[in-house]
Amino acid sequence: MQKIKTIIIDDEETATSRLSDLIESRCRDRIRLAGSFHSVKEGIAAIKSLRPQLVFLDVQIHEQTGFDLLQQLPEKTFEVIFVTAFEKYAVQAFKFSAIDYLLKPVDADDLQQAVNKITNKKPPENIVDKFHALLENVQQLKQYTPPRKIVVPTVSGFELLPVIDILRCQSDINYTTIFLQGGQKLVVAKTLKEFEEMLGDYNFFRIHNSHLVNLAYVKSYHKGKGGSVVLTDGAELEVSQRRKEEFLARMANG
Repeated sequence: MQKIKTIIIDDEETATSRLSDLIESRCRDRIRLAGSFHSVKEGIAAIKSLRPQLVFLDVQIHEQTGFDLLQQLPEKTFEVIFVTAFEKYAVQAFKFSAIDYLLKPVDADDLQQAVNKITNKKPPENIVDKFHALLENVQQLKQYTPPRKIVVPTVSGFELLPVIDILRCQSDINYTTIFLQGGQKLVVAKTLKEFEEMLGDYNFFRIHNSHLVNLAYVKSYHKGKGGSVVLTDGAELEVSQRRKEEFLARMANG
């Protein structure tokens, strides 16, 4: 197997050394580390001269950021794994934007998992759209408002969906159908649990093993063993008995 030419761009010597050591001990069969660089200027020069396939990119690099670096590159033909000390709430921006990240201090198993995803990808994606979604979502978090867009994989690539347009998500084993305003539907190769983890803090609630709903679109609730809800698009969905009490409490608290 041809190894992935990789560089690290990070201003912290200890973080760079740890990541380099982990790559050598856990990923040397798949990754060829071509160098480590410690500023945005050095990183840009290295990308242009070395043409890496993968960049481990720190979010905060001295007074600049990894975003500043990417904005100065007209073409982004390499994969990016961000390395960040961001607070947990800000990590949501990466999840929403479907961009890979590692939290500092980097964990060996997390590194292997991230590298596995890169290795198993089909031809590398142009990350420009994902990157713009990430920038927008990070900006929203700075303003203490929910991220605006979520990136979801499709057969032909990915789509950026405004979170406000998602009415509900329905499970189909390892796939999820996303129901949008206007009647559009998307089938995505992600489990409902993954969407629950991403959207749970953004007014979405799992009313049933098969249904995650945007509470903003709940029109009415009908009593029963668990009961059922009707959404603004007319869909009537069962509420499981064990989730009923928490669901009603969430609705009561707005």
